[in-house]
Amino acid sequence: MSKPVLIAGPTASGKSALALALAQKTGGVVINTDSMQVYRDLHIITARPTPDEEAVVPHRLYGHVDAAVNFSAGAWVTDAAKVLADARAQGRLPIFAGGSGLYFKALTRGLSAVPPIAAEVREDVRARLERDGVEALHAELAVRDPASADRLKPRDRTRIARALEVVEATGRSLTDWHREGLPPLLPPGEFAALFIAPERDALYARIDARFDAMLAGGALDEVASLASRNLDPLLPAMKAHGVPALIRHLKGEITREAAAETGRADTRHYAKRQFTWFRHQLPEFEWVMPGDARGWVASVIPGREANPESRDSGSGPSDHPGMTWS
Repeated sequence: MSKPVLIAGPTASGKSALALALAQKTGGVVINTDSMQVYRDLHIITARPTPDEEAVVPHRLYGHVDAAVNFSAGAWVTDAAKVLADARAQGRLPIFAGGSGLYFKALTRGLSAVPPIAAEVREDVRARLERDGVEALHAELAVRDPASADRLKPRDRTRIARALEVVEATGRSLTDWHREGLPPLLPPGEFAALFIAPERDALYARIDARFDAMLAGGALDEVASLASRNLDPLLPAMKAHGVPALIRHLKGEITREAAAETGRADTRHYAKRQFTWFRHQLPEFEWVMPGDARGWVASVIPGREANPESRDSGSGPSDHPGMTWS
């Protein structure tokens, strides 16, 4: 059986289309490796595969988590381990597709062994954050976990809260826990990995066009439904690109166009960070231009025939030119 294939890249680079085409060609299974596409409440705004696309080949770990859950990379690795074992048992090629660098790093490098944090501890820290402000919690962290406090920006609300939660719950710092890592699911040499690297201006134009298309397709209604739940704004789902700005629009604080421009800009900035992160953190990923991605994939699975069950499935949708298989 071929090695698992890892398809990474910035948002809107064509990862999902390539993964779908490859899964059709090989009878494989597409495994979500995006930290926002795990949330069932965020289908449109995260550009998750459509129901029609998911019906073409098996898709796993998409929309399986409620927005009220503070889902983590560790929880994703646990879920991914089960899906990977299932794919191997069925003789299907595992195809990991997404843009979350931390998920890919956990998959291929392992992860720190931080235990789950009790809900009451998390709620207490979040309540103090709202009451006392981020500066007060950063000062407390500087006393209880100086290494983390030095590493974090003083106004990084989410990470400061997380570091304090770990100290509160375990009596040990994040630095201590990071020394005791969990092994990778896919050690070096046991996977093939590419990073789709489009030309920047073309990518940013695609990001802008896609965000506008998501708005036209019902993203605002989706965010309104999420906002009606009155969830903790620090939850990951509440910080998905476009969500905070659209919530501000729904509250009457900014115009729809201002919210859209903020969402587009935030997504472009995120894409820029993805380029930087993968270049420095995961150099084993081979950078490939979109037009060369199909050829790269074919080179790492030479001679593999399509699963007979997948041959009559038809050709699935593609979100990037040159990403379909002939």
